Amino acid sequence: MIDIIAGSKSDEKIVQKAVTILENHDTLFNVYYISAHRDHDKLVETTKTSSADVFICIAGLAAALPGVVASLTDKPVIGVPVSAALNGLDALLSMVQMPKGVPVATVGIDNGQNAAHLAIRILKIKEKGRNK
Repeated sequence: MIDIIAGSKSDEKIVQKAVTILENHDTLFNVYYISAHRDHDKLVETTKTSSADVFICIAGLAAALPGVVASLTDKPVIGVPVSAALNGLDALLSMVQMPKGVPVATVGIDNGQNAAHLAIRILKIKEKGRNK
């Protein structure tokens, strides 16, 4: 199971890129729109109660969302920077500059497809471990 969390409804185009890949691979997922800044308590609750194996977090500008999620879970978090300002470089740098111990795997700007592909690969590793 994969949870996609986007920081804003304005990120819906990028969410849809990930959703299309997940649907094509018959992968279970949920989609949430939760701002790390405006809905912090809701984000904490959603992350801590999630049954997802992997999180895809889509955010632009300050892009705190994937880092906050990564600080709340030991599950893999994949960040997708959104091109909102500075052509998405601000969001990209926010995601790749996480402090030690708070990893966020980060894909290219607006690349929801690769986030979905990476999440599927992570799930396959888990499945292989179960089948041994």
